[in-house]
Amino acid sequence: MKDDNCIFCKLANGDIPTNVIYEDETFTVIMDASPATKGHALILPKEHAANIYELSDETASKIFVLAKKLAARMTKILNCDGFNIIQNNGEVAGQTVFHFHMHLIPRYIGDGNEEKMCWNHADLSSDEIAEICEKLRQ
Repeated sequence: MKDDNCIFCKLANGDIPTNVIYEDETFTVIMDASPATKGHALILPKEHAANIYELSDETASKIFVLAKKLAARMTKILNCDGFNIIQNNGEVAGQTVFHFHMHLIPRYIGDGNEEKMCWNHADLSSDEIAEICEKLRQ
């Protein structure tokens, strides 16, 4: 269901004009209005889900197939040197618009984002990792 108060619902459903590079019955893919690199795009589901936890299994399975297809096409056309596919859930994870979306970010040598799209590595002991692993297997 569409949320009439959601900017990404409006973009995905054509209520607000934008630069569309792909559209089908489930998704609209647009150029990011504030791109990290040349070609940065967003995959927007037409149905509203605030995050991955609310996303239907059917939509979740389709989005990665589409991301793979578009990443290959964008890599070929834009001649990029690498590719990030990023999806954030929750403010602490960097989500700023609470409509599930996936970033397709072509990467170029010397694009200035080498350190910005990385994270610091946690210092966990092998015992802590084993404990987490045990909890997740239950």
